[in-house]
Parts: sequence; C-alpha cells; structure tokens
Amino acid sequence: MKRRTRIGGDGGYQGLEENTLALLDTSGFNTSKVSHHLDDDRLAFLEAVRTTSLLPDNGIAPTRKMLEAIFHIMIDADSLDLIVQSYQLLIESDKRFPRLYLSEGEQSDSSSPKVSQFIMVEEAWSPFNFRMDGYDKKGDATDHSRNLVDSSGFHTLIQEIADVSEEVKSGAVEIGFMKKMLLLQYLVTVLEGDFGPRNCAYQENMDWTILRESLLSMLLGSRKIIYKGLIKDSLSIMCNMSQSTVSSEENSYNDKPQGEVLHEVDRAMALALPEVEKSTCTVLKNFFIMIMELDSSRRTADQQGLTTRVDGVRTPVVEIILDELMNDTDVLSSFLKVFDPKWRLEIIVQYFQKYIAKRSVQTRSLNGTVNTENFDGVLKYLSNSKSTRSIIKRITTEAIQMLLAYAFQAHVMLLYNESEGFSDMVEDVKSDSVVEVCKDIISAFTCLKQEDPNSEILCCGKQALITAAAIISVKS
Repeated sequence: MKRRTRIGGDGGYQGLEENTLALLDTSGFNTSKVSHHLDDDRLAFLEAVRTTSLLPDNGIAPTRKMLEAIFHIMIDADSLDLIVQSYQLLIESDKRFPRLYLSEGEQSDSSSPKVSQFIMVEEAWSPFNFRMDGYDKKGDATDHSRNLVDSSGFHTLIQEIADVSEEVKSGAVEIGFMKKMLLLQYLVTVLEGDFGPRNCAYQENMDWTILRESLLSMLLGSRKIIYKGLIKDSLSIMCNMSQSTVSSEENSYNDKPQGEVLHEVDRAMALALPEVEKSTCTVLKNFFIMIMELDSSRRTADQQGLTTRVDGVRTPVVEIILDELMNDTDVLSSFLKVFDPKWRLEIIVQYFQKYIAKRSVQTRSLNGTVNTENFDGVLKYLSNSKSTRSIIKRITTEAIQMLLAYAFQAHVMLLYNESEGFSDMVEDVKSDSVVEVCKDIISAFTCLKQEDPNSEILCCGKQALITAAAIISVKS
C-alpha cells in the first residue's frame, strides 16, 4: 500500500480553506430572527466549494475542514435545499477526489502479470470514526473527530430510519426523515468507496490485512453494535421502503387532493420522498452485497490460514437475511428480485448449504460425490428423496419451491445473458449443461411432491418446470 498527498501545495489548500470557510462566519446571525442569513451563508459556502473544487478541470480537492463543514451543514440544516445540496456536494467530491484507489497495474517484467497498487490519500477526510473498542478514552478525541459517525451512531441511524411509520406523520418530520435517508446513502457510499478498492487489491495479493482494516470490517466487528440487529434493521428498511414506494406511486395517481394547494416545500417533499426511498433501497442492497463479498473473501482467507482470533467470528449475512424472510414468501420474493442474477443465485446456494448435510451424497457423478457449493450440486442433492425429506423438516416446501425457481431463473439468465425473466431463452439453447440442470430441476420438484404430496406447486415453480421441459424438448 502506498500513501500520497493531494495535488497542490499547502499554500493553495490554506488559501482555498480560508476563503471558503470565511463565508461561514456567522457572527451576528445566530438568532432565530435572522436565521435565514445563516442559511444564505451556508448556501454561499457550498457554491464556493463547488466552483473552486468541482467545476474546473484542475480544481483543488476540498480540505478536511471544508468537507467536515459540508457534512455538519447536512446534519444541522432544516432547509431541504441545504440538505440536498450538501449531500450532492459530498457525493460529487468523493467521486472526483477518492480517499483511496487502485493505481493502474504495473509489470516487473514482460512475463509477470500486472499488479495494481493500493493507494491511500493521507489527508483525506472521512465521516467515520471507527476507533478500536477499548481505546476509547476520554480526551482521546481530537477536534477533527468531533461529531463524526461511530459504529453505534451508524446503527442508531439505521434503527431510526427503520421506524418508518413514526417518521412520516408530519411534513416537519418528513424533512428530518429524508435527511436521515440521504445521510445513510452518503455513509454507505463512503463504505463502498473504501471497500471496493481494498477487496480488488485483496483478490490480487491475498493480503487479508487490507480487508481487515476496511471501514466495513471495522463497523461489523465493533463491540458497540449488535451485528445481527444491524442486519435485521437494514432488512426491515428495505422491505418497508419497497412497499412504501409502491404505495406512494399509486397514491400520486389515485389520491391527489382536489382543490388543495400544497406548500412549496411540501410539494417538493411529496415529489422527492418516493425517489429517495427507492434510492435508499438500492443503497442498502449494495450494503448487503458488500457484506456478502466480505464474507466470501473471509472464507477464502480462513481456508488459507490468513485470519486470526483478532478477526472474531461472524454469522454470514445470507443466513441472517433468509432466516428472517422464510416465514413470508411474498417478502422473500420481493427481496430476491432486488438482486441481479449473480447475487440471487449466490444467496440461494449459500442458504441451501446451511441445511445440507456435511457428509457427501451418493449420486451418478464419476467420483460418487456432490459438490453442493454450486447450483448443479444443490439440485442433485435435492433430487435424492432422503435429502429432500431432511431439508423439508427445516424449510417449508413453499419456500424451497421459491428458492429453486428463482435460482433456476438466475442460472438460465446468466447462461444466456438475459436481463428479464425466462422469455426467449428456450429459442436460444446452445449448451448441453443447461439440459442437465433442467432435468435436475424437474427431479427436485418431483422429490418435493413425493415427500409432501399435500403441497401445491407455486406459480413460480410451474413457470420453472415449463421452461425446463421446453428447453429439454428443444435439445432432444
């Protein structure tokens, strides 16, 4: 890992900082009677930062104090304009001036592969303060760490957003609720910007320390939070927001007030809130994917003996999520649809592995064993009546059908590079391997019906069976 400083000398930074922060000199404007002057100063400051740092091609990166000031404006502001502008400025600044990144790969000689270098900008500001538990002593915090987000603060934010029904009772609360959602979106974006380059570097050089020191790893491993509670609260937001967004879109068409003139701020909130909720769902999906990627990298590190007791033990996020969703097939279906085929298949296979017996199952394969780490192996396992009977005792038949149907859909979509459903896949069958999968999916559903004859085949199950039969027919 290399460390570097921003382009530009100290003098340039100091001048930029002094000139822009001078706009926030609120002397004489701190009473409620002239609070609008304070908002004007803040807007002028945000515009000055944008003009000097983002608009020019050779703009100078905002300093730590400037970014911290923008962050505090976002947290403290009651104006929708200030909240949105400060949020956008933080997002754009992070994109233009990343805190860490991978350099282009370099070769030591013509025969060696390119190796990317992990570069961290030393003076880059971060909204997080994930100091190690046990070292949090009074007086340790510097002025710079004041009011930053620690692990417990992040979880508290998640919990507050999860309480959707109480947050949206009034227009005043809605502004605060929107601010919390935008704050969450920004914080997860920062986690992504830190984790992505680290995980790529880990895949190249297998240096587990790089991932251990990631913001995401420090957050999830903190003793200040209840990890499973954090995941469950995040999942609750995703489910509630997705339903709320659908309801809001329907109401916007069907329940418009007749003859009622909305206040300008209320009108802006009504238009913006559904989109912000939708974006929050997307950000939380990315949050879950990051954790799944971290879990996957952790498994690799464990297998290679790279982890230690310092890393602790953490339940894979997939297990927590699907355990929560299994009792509600409607919510389970909505959740699985959020993810692209790759992660949808990964989630389902990982979950089946939780309930598959550790010992190998005899099959028709050459070596007499099944590798249940992939979908083909899971299907072969479920094509055995004894194995199916064992899993039915722990997962309902309906849930197994749904998992199989969505996994089969994702598997076929990945094979044919389709983005929507099963349509037109049958006409473009090119691989013999998919025929074997089709036979196994039919066999798995047959075993389910034999072991639970009173169960009905779900619509998604029927669609999967019809598609499998059609593909077999085309290839035969």
